[in-house]
Amino acid sequence: MSKDNSQKSVQTTGHSWDGDLQEFNNPLPRWWLWAFYATIVFAVVYWFLYPTLPIGRDYTKGIGNEITYTTADGKTVTTHWNTRALFLKEKEEARKQQAQYLEKLAKVPYEAIAKDPELSAFALSRAKVLFADNCAACHQAGGDGVLGEYPNLLDDAWLWGGTYADIEQTIANGRTGMMPAWKGKLSEQEIEDVVEYVLSLSGEQVDAEKAARGKSVFMNNCAACHGQDGKGQKFLGAANLTDQIWTIAKVPLANSLDGKRNAVREVVENGKTRTMPAWKGRLSDTEIKILTFYVHELGGGQ
Repeated sequence: MSKDNSQKSVQTTGHSWDGDLQEFNNPLPRWWLWAFYATIVFAVVYWFLYPTLPIGRDYTKGIGNEITYTTADGKTVTTHWNTRALFLKEKEEARKQQAQYLEKLAKVPYEAIAKDPELSAFALSRAKVLFADNCAACHQAGGDGVLGEYPNLLDDAWLWGGTYADIEQTIANGRTGMMPAWKGKLSEQEIEDVVEYVLSLSGEQVDAEKAARGKSVFMNNCAACHGQDGKGQKFLGAANLTDQIWTIAKVPLANSLDGKRNAVREVVENGKTRTMPAWKGRLSDTEIKILTFYVHELGGGQ
């Protein structure tokens, strides 16, 4: 086929420049045109069904379904369909559903919450927000606390008890724990010996002679709070010294036995006072119950 014949077989727009420069006419695929026409039809239908076109300070309301919902103050609102009205309706429906769950949570015992997967899931999701807003500043977002300052809620060591009733009492009414300072009350040798004995209670390999002398010091001065066996007393919030879980002394941060001795010695000499604020009056009874359940689940409870 010659060059002239090949050019004549191609459809052009009929325009020509410089004698032989022509513009080809390549029509769009038919399927593409039908899709384009369909979008136009869809747009026209949408104009009629939904709020669409601005008219002065107003807009077309459409002819779609009306939306009816009840506000928190009991008012019934009916309006044309729009995304804002849909959001408000869904928000009120969610609020009512939450209110039903909260009402149920307030009535059932903790054990029933734990056995109901749906109710416990709601309680835990709600509690995460409450914990983040009220408790995380001290106990941290994950509940692991700050060694020496705020208790770790993830372990199985409960200073004031780990039952639902104990935890609820702690959250509602607060707690104050005080370790007295023994510097000036005990001699340097007595402090050194009792530190050795305290470390021996948690299984550390210490100086046996010092620990033996320290036991006598412990029984005469420390056992009143920590118990003669060193396992603490719940009603005083006195720590268990035998479980290797340190709540005040920064023993876990020490890399040597001398470092552990210094960590315990600091607490023995200077003491420590910590206060858990009371949340009764700040939070509702149901919110305290939800937080109690959450904290109980964090640490495994008792």
